[in-house]
Amino acid sequence: MTDTGIARCPSCGTKNRTPVVSKGKPRCAKCQSDVPWLVPADDSMIAGALDAAPLVLLDLWAPWCGPCRMVAPILEELSAEYAGRLKVVQVNVDDSPRTAATFDARSIPTLVLLNHGDVIDRIIGAQPKPILAAAIDKALAAR
Repeated sequence: MTDTGIARCPSCGTKNRTPVVSKGKPRCAKCQSDVPWLVPADDSMIAGALDAAPLVLLDLWAPWCGPCRMVAPILEELSAEYAGRLKVVQVNVDDSPRTAATFDARSIPTLVLLNHGDVIDRIIGAQPKPILAAAIDKALAAR
């Protein structure tokens, strides 16, 4: 498991490393714009990964899951559209059973919206982008 993700800046195109564990939010090293924050995490780093200032969308998935693979590109798009306001943390439930159990992932994909570590919404199963965006908008409005 790496301790960073890579995100391309939507403003200037520069590739930036995005940390899994950070309380701030990633900004482009070149132009200082907010960059998408989509990172992998596992049981060993989940607490730090979820402790972030922006709204966190926890994606509990597995590589063999077809619906999970359908949702993945939507989550990439949403992380770019909500750069600076949303952190997407992806956890493979096969490799991180403790996190899966903690968030009661009985079916995947399970998406959990968290505000400063507190669960505020759960979305079970593959949903289209407008449904996911509406849930994010509602959670951001409630902050």
